[in-house]
Amino acid sequence: MDFVIDASSAMAWALPDEHSARAEKILARVTEESSLWIPSLWWYEVANVVVMARRRKRLSEAQGARVIELLSRFPLQTDSSPGAMSAARLSQLAQEHALSAYDAAYLELAERRGLALVTFDRELIRAAREAGVPLVEA
Repeated sequence: MDFVIDASSAMAWALPDEHSARAEKILARVTEESSLWIPSLWWYEVANVVVMARRRKRLSEAQGARVIELLSRFPLQTDSSPGAMSAARLSQLAQEHALSAYDAAYLELAERRGLALVTFDRELIRAAREAGVPLVEA
């Protein structure tokens, strides 16, 4: 199964204190044939979560490195073609659904590729439902 995955759901798999049964159920759907599509900003968001977790003493340096290493093993496909047309649609989605441009990037990617979205972000879940983008439910 291919889908778009946002940073919030990835961190629910990777961070020990955010791990959940819901995350495990979704992770179980990932197979060797799966592609998890991400916008290019995904790694920046992941790195920021790790940095903030380290600052708050939720992770050690070694644990932070382990999170990045764990996520790098996922069958990730980075969408490297945002371009002006995608940026225009992304801006439109952000405006219509009161999202940040960063969150709208996931919605735009799922919409453009015709894929379901994996997110644990309540606002992004709401926006996906409003936009008719399918969600991967646990």
